[in-house]
Amino acid sequence: MMQLDQLTNGLRIATETLPDVHSAAFAIAVNVGARHEDANDGGLSHMLEHMAFKGTAKMSAKQIAEAFDMMGGNVNAYTSHEHTVYYAKVLKEYADDALELLCEIMRYSNFDQSELEREREVILQEIAMNQDSPDDLVFDMSQESSFGDQPLGRPILGKPSRVSTFSREDLIRYTETHYQPNRITLAAAGAVDAKAVKAIANTYFGDMKAGALAPVVDATHECIVKTLEKDLEQIQIVLGFPSCAVTHPDYYKIQTLSTILGGGMSSRLFQEIRERLGLAYSVSSFVSGYRDTGILGIYAGTTREHMDKLLGALRKVLHSMDSVSDDELLRAKNQLKANLVMTRESSGAIAEWMARHLHIYGRVRSAEELMQEINAITSNDVVEMAQRYLAHPTPAVAAIGPHGSLMGVALQDRLVA
Repeated sequence: MMQLDQLTNGLRIATETLPDVHSAAFAIAVNVGARHEDANDGGLSHMLEHMAFKGTAKMSAKQIAEAFDMMGGNVNAYTSHEHTVYYAKVLKEYADDALELLCEIMRYSNFDQSELEREREVILQEIAMNQDSPDDLVFDMSQESSFGDQPLGRPILGKPSRVSTFSREDLIRYTETHYQPNRITLAAAGAVDAKAVKAIANTYFGDMKAGALAPVVDATHECIVKTLEKDLEQIQIVLGFPSCAVTHPDYYKIQTLSTILGGGMSSRLFQEIRERLGLAYSVSSFVSGYRDTGILGIYAGTTREHMDKLLGALRKVLHSMDSVSDDELLRAKNQLKANLVMTRESSGAIAEWMARHLHIYGRVRSAEELMQEINAITSNDVVEMAQRYLAHPTPAVAAIGPHGSLMGVALQDRLVA
C-alpha cells in the first residue's frame, strides 16, 4: 500500500511497504538538472551530485562509504537534464539509519575544498572517457543537434574549461538557489515504515524554507546537423525527430512506435539493417521525454563503406510505417508492459519511480494505469504517430566518423528523400 505525505514546506513523500521484502530502498529526487543551468553553470548539477558523498559536518567521505557498506548497501546518484536523484538500498534492519544518512548527505554536505579538488579530477576524467567513447559522445552531440545552445542541448557533464574552475562557493550558491523543499521528493519502498520515513524527513528537511523557483524556458527544436571526424573505424549516427512531452497523451503511443521501429530483435530496424542486410551490429530507436518536448530517436553504427546503404535502409524503414500488423502491435505492447512489471519487482526501482512521478505528474501513476493506457493503443494510433512525428522534413542529425567520411555529406537530405 502506497502512502503520500507532505511537509508544511512543500516537500513531498511517498512510501510503499512491500511484504516479504528484506531490503529497504530510498530515493531523493530534486527537480533540477542540466537544463536548469545557465551557460556559466553548465555541469554544476552533475558536480553537486558527485560532491554529495564527499563528507558532511559529522562524517568524512570514508566514513560515509564504510557506513553504507556496513548496512550491506548500494548508494549512488545520477543527473539528467531535468532531475538529480540520490538513492540507497540496504538490508531492512538498517532502513532508518540509511535514510538518516542519505538525508544528512543531501542537507549537510560540507563541500570540503580538498575533496572538491580530487573530485574535479574524477569528473574531468569522466568527460575525457566520454570523449573517447564515440557511441556515448554521439548522444551528447544529438542533444546539441536537436536543441543547439539551449540548456537541453548542452552536455550534462559540462565543459572541461568550466568544470576546472568551479568553486565551493559555486556549489553552495547553486544548492541554495535550486534545492528548495518544494522541488524535492523523497520516496521509500520495501521494508519501510511510513511514519518513520516522514519523521526522519521532517527532522532533516522540515526547517527548510520554500523559495521562489527559477523559471525554466521551454525548449524549441533547432534540428541541425552536427558532425565530428576522428581516428575511428565506424560511423556512429543518431537521428532526432521532434516529439512530445512526457506528460502528453501521445507519449506511450510514441513509445509503441519506437518499439516497433527499433525496440527489440524483431523490430523493423533490427530485422532490415542487421539481420537482412548485415549493415550494422547495433541499431535501435529510443524516446526521450521532457516536461515540454521530446525526441524520437534512431541510432546506428556502421563502417564507412556501408554508409550509403545504411542511409538508404533507414529511409526505407521510416517510409514503411504506413501500416502496422496486429502481431507487431502486440509484441510492442508486451515489451512495454513487461518493462513496467519488471520495475515492480525491485524496491529500488519502485522508490525512484515514485520520486520521479511526483515531479513529472504531480502524483504516482500505477503500473496498472499505465498498462491500461498501453492496452488501448491501436494500429491506427501508431500509424498516426509515424505520420505526425516521422514526417519532419529535417530531423536533427549527429554523426561521428573516420576522417574524410562526413565532409560535405548531406545527411538530412539523404534520409528524407
